[in-house]
Amino acid sequence: MRPLFIRRARQLVTLAGGSAAPLVKEKMSDLHIIENGSVWIENGTITAVGSDDELARRFADRLDEADVIDARGKTVTPGLIDPHTHLVYAGSREREWTMRLDGAAYMEIMNAGGGIHATTKATREASEETLYEESKQRLDQFLLHGVTTVEAKSGYGLSLEHEIKQLEAAKRLHDTHPVDVVSTFLGAHAVPPEWKHDPDEYVRLIINEMIPEVSRRGLAEFNDVFCERGVFTPDEARRILEAGNEYGLTPKIHADEIEPYGGAELAAEVGAISADHLLRASDEGVRRMAERGVIGVLLPGTAFFLMTKAADARRLIDAGVPVALATDCNPGSSPTVSLPLVMSLACLHMRMTPAEAMAAATINAAHAIGRGHLVGSLEPGKKADLVMFNVPNYVQIMYYYGVNHVEMVIKGGEVVVKDGKVRNETKGA
Repeated sequence: MRPLFIRRARQLVTLAGGSAAPLVKEKMSDLHIIENGSVWIENGTITAVGSDDELARRFADRLDEADVIDARGKTVTPGLIDPHTHLVYAGSREREWTMRLDGAAYMEIMNAGGGIHATTKATREASEETLYEESKQRLDQFLLHGVTTVEAKSGYGLSLEHEIKQLEAAKRLHDTHPVDVVSTFLGAHAVPPEWKHDPDEYVRLIINEMIPEVSRRGLAEFNDVFCERGVFTPDEARRILEAGNEYGLTPKIHADEIEPYGGAELAAEVGAISADHLLRASDEGVRRMAERGVIGVLLPGTAFFLMTKAADARRLIDAGVPVALATDCNPGSSPTVSLPLVMSLACLHMRMTPAEAMAAATINAAHAIGRGHLVGSLEPGKKADLVMFNVPNYVQIMYYYGVNHVEMVIKGGEVVVKDGKVRNETKGA
């Protein structure tokens, strides 16, 4: 592989200095931007970052052997990272959207057999090949919007067989697609209809059968629970997360989305890497998350689509909680693959600044899935995942909302998106 030299970016947004720990408070606004910046890449890894003059002098005797990308007038950032998606599923639920527009509530739809249960039915009926092909199309769209790493949850199988099927499809996507896919087991997404009258037995099934088998097969790194009234109680969630810990699965938690329910407090108690949603998190829960360094993964696209008030990111950031952003891509409450749009919504509806939104979608998002040492910033030794946006400064990525400004995506030192098309779709091709 020839060296790659990205030269003369109008703004090179490096996010340098955040690899050891996620950024908090005012540090989320320090993006370490280099004007007229350049990056030298070798063997898929960033070798040097600096001004163009500096790197041109340093590599003067090797310029002829490098492939050169001219980034004049453009903004170059780390590859965007989405730390909360439900990537692998079958079916669509636009009918429920029209029901909500007519006034039906999310839990009302779910309790009537819609919501998660509708997608569970479609996912169970789909083959692993169908799940792979449908999810690959979504993953292509993520890549076209500048996302180079995604977290992917199971949770639409809700049985050992079908949870494994989802996770196997996600693993195959990771193995074959340019985007890196980090898997989370979410067997505790809902109680399936067949266990509706004995939810305790379903919890035991998750703990005694699903978690051990997922761990044995090496299909997930994280273990997540939807802790919400009418779904899983804090006590059930604690048992499931502690069981996952015993099998090496790091805790995550869907917390306090619909009402204050102790999810943020539980995340701190069990040492979760992140607590996600947090629309209704208590002040005490936020304080405990900040003390324990639990990352708050916020999902403004979900609140936007459900027509409800978004989480108060300003409150979390000012309290010292490291904040990340994600799409929550799923067929019911956030059917989007555009992390740049989510960044815009974070500024418009959650009181985040553009600088904070950029940090939240890169380095802090990387930490939310245990990848802060590998990706999320442009620093020597890190994986060469970069995005070139056709705008002169990073603020315009969010200011021109709903527009895909991505001109080029580089993944592991290879150009995988150019001129609006995915190239080299097979990893390593």
